[in-house]
Amino acid sequence: MTQNKRRLDGMTTTPAIDTDAVDATERLRGVGLRVTDSRRAVVDALGHRPHACAEELFELVARAVPGTSLQSVYNALGDFVDAGLVRRIEPAGRPGLFELRVDDNHHHLVCSECGAVVDVDCVVGDAPCLTPSDTHGFVVHAAEVTFWGVCARCDSATRRASAVAASGSA
Repeated sequence: MTQNKRRLDGMTTTPAIDTDAVDATERLRGVGLRVTDSRRAVVDALGHRPHACAEELFELVARAVPGTSLQSVYNALGDFVDAGLVRRIEPAGRPGLFELRVDDNHHHLVCSECGAVVDVDCVVGDAPCLTPSDTHGFVVHAAEVTFWGVCARCDSATRRASAVAASGSA
């Protein structure tokens, strides 16, 4: 990698000491993928913005590697998912989102107001996410659970708006 500085999500990094770039290269090689500047930039972007859609990642990648196309980001993400480097999640009503956290059976909390997505470790107590009521002959390898609710920020905003409305009508 050259000594040029790269920008990702408003942060300037110098490749000579950029541990994310080294990590991206190692991750790509570790799953047998060819290392390119655009692929490395996609991995770096995911490190800075987990649970991002391809278009959001493209905005970051295009800053780091000018001339990269949205299609090349989609191609990289598809290759990454196929290789097991990246996980694609698809909350209902949202575009596919991508993350580097794979193979650890975690789940997600999704805000139905703003769309924020947060990782949550595996369900505790009885394992409803791991034992379906009927497997229909499937051998279950993994389960994805998505919890839908309202994040603290949106809940506070809703409460403030309700309080303002209530005080104005009194």
